[in-house]
Amino acid sequence: MSSKTKIVVLHMKEVVYTAVFLALALILLVVFLIMFSGKKDSEKKTSVTTAASAENAHYIPGIYTSTISLGDQTFDVQVNVEQDRITAISLNNLSETTAAMYPLMEPALDSIASQIYVNQTTEGLIYGEDDRYTSELLVSAINQALEQAQNPSAAES
Repeated sequence: MSSKTKIVVLHMKEVVYTAVFLALALILLVVFLIMFSGKKDSEKKTSVTTAASAENAHYIPGIYTSTISLGDQTFDVQVNVEQDRITAISLNNLSETTAAMYPLMEPALDSIASQIYVNQTTEGLIYGEDDRYTSELLVSAINQALEQAQNPSAAES
């Protein structure tokens, strides 16, 4: 019985790198398991909560638009809503020509939108003296979009 002795030489640097990569892979695996297993529980809770609160929701979640016509130019005011919140208000299809002809349109919308985000209503907004009529035009369009978003079951109660 003759046995040949084999000598294996390992560099310490390679052993350390391998150990670090294995530890990172293990941590990554644990994080993925936690992330994806936690979603199932939250989805169950969300679906129960959503079903119960859908009747009480002020708005039907979605993106609603209202068109404004100024002369021969048209553009849209887009309002994003969740069940009980207005989350975003923006101008769409606003051409450079229209923006140049009506330079107060975007600053007025920014001012109005920041007030609406805080109050979650278009009631009692404060307009600047320079952009009063522009602001009123934008608020009218926002109200039209919000009318589309109204939840009929919430309006009855």
